[in-house]
Amino acid sequence: MPDLSAFSPEVRRLLAAGAVAGVYALFCGGIALREALRRRAVVREAETLSQGAGEPVLVAYASQTGFAEELAGATAKALSEAGAPVTLRELSAVTAADLSGPALFIVSTTGEGDAPDTARAFIRDVMKDGHDLSALRYGVLALGDTSYAHYCAFGRTLDAWLAHAGAQALFDRVEVDDGDPAALRHWQGKLSVLTGVTDAPDWSRPAYGRWTLAERELLNPRSPGGEAWRVRLTPPDGATWQAGDILEIGPRNAPAEVAALGLPSETAEILSGLRLPHEPAAIEALRGLSPSALAERLTPLPHREYSIASLPADGGVELIVRLMTDAEGRPGLGSGWLCRHAEVGGPIDARVRTNRSFHAPDPAKPMILIGSGTGLAGLRAHLKARAAAGATRNWLVFGERTAAHDYFLREEIEGWAASGALERLDLAFSRDQPQRLYVQHRLRASADTLRQWVADGAAIYVCGSLEGMSRDVHAALVEMLGAEAVERLTDEGRYRRDVY
Repeated sequence: MPDLSAFSPEVRRLLAAGAVAGVYALFCGGIALREALRRRAVVREAETLSQGAGEPVLVAYASQTGFAEELAGATAKALSEAGAPVTLRELSAVTAADLSGPALFIVSTTGEGDAPDTARAFIRDVMKDGHDLSALRYGVLALGDTSYAHYCAFGRTLDAWLAHAGAQALFDRVEVDDGDPAALRHWQGKLSVLTGVTDAPDWSRPAYGRWTLAERELLNPRSPGGEAWRVRLTPPDGATWQAGDILEIGPRNAPAEVAALGLPSETAEILSGLRLPHEPAAIEALRGLSPSALAERLTPLPHREYSIASLPADGGVELIVRLMTDAEGRPGLGSGWLCRHAEVGGPIDARVRTNRSFHAPDPAKPMILIGSGTGLAGLRAHLKARAAAGATRNWLVFGERTAAHDYFLREEIEGWAASGALERLDLAFSRDQPQRLYVQHRLRASADTLRQWVADGAAIYVCGSLEGMSRDVHAALVEMLGAEAVERLTDEGRYRRDVY
């Protein structure tokens, strides 16, 4: 820097100020250039991801610190790798004309419940006007921090606006508290609704505890449908949960499948948790590799999630698991591990995931519990908690195939009804009469009673299949209560769903 001592103090101050301004201008210019390059890179990536056949999935993000943008990129990449064409776009660049077909919105909340700056144009130009979005199928990933008063506020607002405009949710909104890896894995699992791919590796590995498979019982012998099992796991010390929570399972390959590879026995443990190759050349390439090298070469198996059907007071976690099979009859990854391959008395990798969106209402409020099949699991935990608390204004609507073979936990349910813990019980067994009967039909037949329970402050909880039951139940609720009333119940936390 030149010597300024010959100049007066005032001139020196002006020159110094000019130097600072120049440096600041260069700094701002650098930021602007970097931002322009970043945006150009995003455009290039979006163009690359757009390649592929089929209807493109719009992945739109609104980010304040860059985290939502990072997750949008990971989401777009996962969809693209699964064969889905993708359009990756900042929310400010999304117009009303873009809002048709499948779309995923990944948005953060800043300040006191404010939308990110990058969402302002969308709010001003799109959300302010009324639009018919009935052609849009969407999902929302809402990022937030529960240490702030307005948790996930913009994500919730966006979700409500989309639903009000007639868009159809692909799945319930996923909320992420302070980057919670478990919630992000939950979001990753939801992408299978668009891709059909259920075995993509997790973005982050969960910290599992070592649980024990204590018991499993077939609930529906001779059923015309798939096998349903009650699986009981005993937890490690310190594990706790409440009604509505989820158990994440780290499944393993069947021991026979690992042994069939013919690799050294000392690699069996590491191979049990990795995606196994099936081509002879790929198997041969693994020979001689150390366990650590195998872990680098192969992809970890993804997790699976199950609604918890018990309380800590029961001494363990109980699940109701449907054994899934593929076209060749091979068991599914998670259900096969729990219902077929894992040894009773043996270890299970698992962890509890808090699911605030399905936690219990005030015990003083009436509760309507609606579910079918294995969806009984999440409802059962609530009924057990309500019975223990002496809350008796409970109405269960449960459906399955046949009363003779698929009435899960019949003795327990009818015991609640006899004791008064269940004020009302409606059952729908679809195959027990010539015309199919489902839970939504039972609800419609009791429309006046439903409206009265809601007027009395009842909360409605739905657990089970997303594709069939939950959508039909939602349509029935809108028909009986009105769309605005259902939206209001959702806003008040009185309409909650655990659907999969």
